Amino acid sequence: MNASLETKDIYLDAHAHGAKDLAGHQWPWVEQTRRRALAQFAEQGFPTTRDEEWRYTNVTPIQRNAFHPAPKDLAGLTLERLKPFVFPDLPCHRLVFVNGHFAPQLSKLCKLPAGAIVSSLAGAIDRGAAFLQHHLAQYAPTDRYGFAALNTAFLVDGACVYLPRDVILTDPVHVLFVSTRRNEPVLAQPRNLFVAEANSRMVLIESYISLDDTRYFTNAISEIVAAENAAVEHYKLGQESAEAYHIGGIYVHQHANSRFVSHNVTIDGALVRNDIDVLFEAEGSECILNGLYVASNRQHIDNHTRLDHARPRCSSREFYKGVLDGRARAVFNGRIIVRQDAQLTDARQENKNLLLSRDAEVDTKPQLEIYADDVKCSHGATVGQLDDDALYYLRSRGIDAATARHVLTYAFAKDVLNRMTLEPIRSYVENMLTMRLLQGQTIEKLA
Repeated sequence: MNASLETKDIYLDAHAHGAKDLAGHQWPWVEQTRRRALAQFAEQGFPTTRDEEWRYTNVTPIQRNAFHPAPKDLAGLTLERLKPFVFPDLPCHRLVFVNGHFAPQLSKLCKLPAGAIVSSLAGAIDRGAAFLQHHLAQYAPTDRYGFAALNTAFLVDGACVYLPRDVILTDPVHVLFVSTRRNEPVLAQPRNLFVAEANSRMVLIESYISLDDTRYFTNAISEIVAAENAAVEHYKLGQESAEAYHIGGIYVHQHANSRFVSHNVTIDGALVRNDIDVLFEAEGSECILNGLYVASNRQHIDNHTRLDHARPRCSSREFYKGVLDGRARAVFNGRIIVRQDAQLTDARQENKNLLLSRDAEVDTKPQLEIYADDVKCSHGATVGQLDDDALYYLRSRGIDAATARHVLTYAFAKDVLNRMTLEPIRSYVENMLTMRLLQGQTIEKLA
């Protein structure tokens, strides 16, 4: 038996022994969803580099490790230890999950508008929330992605946010996933569902952090629905262990005149894959995807985006930047599909990469598939090094070579941050970049 089959059997066995403890086993539709996904995972297993969409990302390191479902406990975690990862200047609802399990002791919910739901997904499933059957596990493609099928087969826990029609959630929802050191490598499978009904508004912050430099595997899925004239702004911040593996999928369905904005920042992790899949289901929708990835040493960060313009008069803007040092490798695959009936589509995509080392490598593949004739679409990709003239300019003003490189690299990356609308989040990510790119110093001190 090869390693891939052995690894797959570990998860199938874990499901067989733990299914009775999962939320919602009393609901037939939940069990049917899990069984169908389990069968799909058993058939597909994990992707290989022979699969075109995984051509540059080898998940063999994940298969070589026996990751076991994490137990449900706080592992000694306290609010004090979480202080560096929350936003004291930002009033928000906070849902904390430790190794994939909800921690009510560490969470905080403010007063909610009538009909709004902000809770753990497991709790919503057990309560039999009516909207779940219509939305949960309806958007992640379990028939195409083995990791999505594996996550759906368990449906362990995660965040659940539901806004009824005409409800505006004034305070953002911060969902904080914390990984802690265990005696064995563990698997956490967060599953999030965010539903904004017609004319509603919400801001979501999804953070993944590690308190220890330990090895673990996070297999996360977020399903997001923006109904007619709804608006959803979503932040995903990855700040994990240097030995961590993270496979994440965000699956978005947009209805008429809806707006979805994504800010995706990945700073740490040994192997990280971020998939964002957006479907325009009705006319007049707008989607904005902003992304930043910073990798060093032997990190591997893969960003795959897929924008499916299935209806007319929709627009999309995509802007991703990457900074690579050491022997790091990055992948960017941005696919825009314009269906035959999607006339008057306006789609633009840009990917820029900065290589700080001769050994760093990036594979960038912008794709346009256009089947309509009345559209405005463009894409571009660049891979380069620091500008010699800019370096000379700073050196001529008394700034040493190393400092000049740091300042220019920071300026390149900061362009993505300026697109963030929430100042506390922007400041938080700026601090992350400062620690990584400027060794903890400020621009003023360096200059």
